[in-house]
Amino acid sequence: MRLAELSERSGVSTATIKYYLRERLLPPGRRISATTADYGEDHLRRLRLVRALIQVGGLPVAKVREVLGHVDDDSLGRTIRLGAALWALPQGPEPQEGEAAAAARTEVDRLLAALGWASARELGELSPVHRSLVALVAVLLRLGYPCGAELMEPYARLMHQVAVHDMDRLDAYPTETEGVEAAVVSAVLFEPVLRALHRLAQEEEAARRYGL
Repeated sequence: MRLAELSERSGVSTATIKYYLRERLLPPGRRISATTADYGEDHLRRLRLVRALIQVGGLPVAKVREVLGHVDDDSLGRTIRLGAALWALPQGPEPQEGEAAAAARTEVDRLLAALGWASARELGELSPVHRSLVALVAVLLRLGYPCGAELMEPYARLMHQVAVHDMDRLDAYPTETEGVEAAVVSAVLFEPVLRALHRLAQEEEAARRYGL
């Protein structure tokens, strides 16, 4: 398809597409002449991803370029490639040092040991997700709310079932790149859906137990 059709199908203006091309957020099209290029379905898919990262995720262009660099890096193994792309997204708070942070690390370590999540334990605080969990648990402990390994474990096991479903969906994509792209889109667009479903489920269960 030509640039005008790509713009029409994607809903992104030609000026914005040209900007994305200059910023290397979108790969160049197949050159037909000195002034004309042809674009494919992969460009349309990439445009949707870029729009999700910028318009919904609020990421600056430089951060989007970093995420896409990991998405496109087929020299990495699949787990590292997926992890690198997701780690490049904005993460939660960083833990602050102190008694609460130390206690939170202990509880997170106990949780991962109980779950048998060896990779998560091995990566430890190299993972921004691990650090964010420690920081969040530390805040709860500091405010006097219990958030030990025993409390978190059943939730973690349920989330593992969600992760299995996620990986099953990613395995269904025809290429590894498309699967990693889908994981990034899910992190930006679908995680709020999961949060809303959790709260809706709480409302439903409360109504079943206690009535309206």
